[in-house]
Amino acid sequence: MIKEYRQKNNFSQEELAEKLDISWRHLQRLEHNESNTTVKTLKKLIKVLKISDKDILDYLKNDTDFYEDKD
Repeated sequence: MIKEYRQKNNFSQEELAEKLDISWRHLQRLEHNESNTTVKTLKKLIKVLKISDKDILDYLKNDTDFYEDKD
């Protein structure tokens, strides 16, 4: 989802990472679901990429990993 919105907004990984105050590598890991981030960074990401609440909820609804028990 992050990569799609980044590309839709015509940001390179480097540009978006700079706007979010995170490293390019951390952004890359987020795009590949290999890392978690802070709520602060998540809020910035949603604002910068103009992600709607509906899109977030739709994504979570369709993300089966989100609802799996992690035990």
